[in-house]
Amino acid sequence: MALLPVAEALERLLEDAAPLQAESVALMDAADRVLAEPLIALRTQPPFNASAMDGYAVRAEDVASVPARLSVIGMAPAGRGFAGTVGPAQAVRIFTGAPLPAGADTIVIQENVRDLRGGSIEVTASTVEGRNIRRLGLDFSKGDVLLEKGRLLDPAALSLAASANHPQVSVVKRPLVAIIATGDELLPPGSDLGPDQIISSNAYGVAAAARSVGASALDLGIAPDRKEAIATLVKQAVDAGADAIVTLGGASVG
Repeated sequence: MALLPVAEALERLLEDAAPLQAESVALMDAADRVLAEPLIALRTQPPFNASAMDGYAVRAEDVASVPARLSVIGMAPAGRGFAGTVGPAQAVRIFTGAPLPAGADTIVIQENVRDLRGGSIEVTASTVEGRNIRRLGLDFSKGDVLLEKGRLLDPAALSLAASANHPQVSVVKRPLVAIIATGDELLPPGSDLGPDQIISSNAYGVAAAARSVGASALDLGIAPDRKEAIATLVKQAVDAGADAIVTLGGASVG
């Protein structure tokens, strides 16, 4: 009788396999899960032209030649944009992440500014329009496909999903792998062994291997070498909703 080639054995095992159902899980619990559908951006990032540095929002034409003296007309911390408009020879103190005020078109970093007190500053290094600004939609826009179906949710993917405003994601259900060890000679670790017995060890490695690829493992223990006993544990696996059953034991015609 010819041996069954490994490739053919795998093909037979997988020919009736089908994708598992999807389930929705909280993003904080989605690490190492697999996306069941593409992840679409629910917002635009950045949602506005944002300062990429701490400094001053100015008009580039006002600082094309330095030193340039400007009047500070307000402040724009992150989370609270400046409501006014930057006019000629004016500046707004701004911090990283704050929206670029109307009228301004560049950011002068604070290291290139001298505080003259009394509401005035002196810009000591020239800059160009658009410098130190993260433009609206630089990272992604609403409706963009950010992650494809089947993507493993690693730390980078989870952060991206969060920035796209997803509190939860649709992932493939974790497969449940039931493990059944068989053999009259087997006892669990910690047992007092008889002269003809050994420790059942493979179940622990198989369970770890299953969990390492995102599955859940269900150890159903050891079945003695009797058809009825093995059938009982197989039924337990089926009743538990196992997606795969791994039996351990048996050699040659055994």
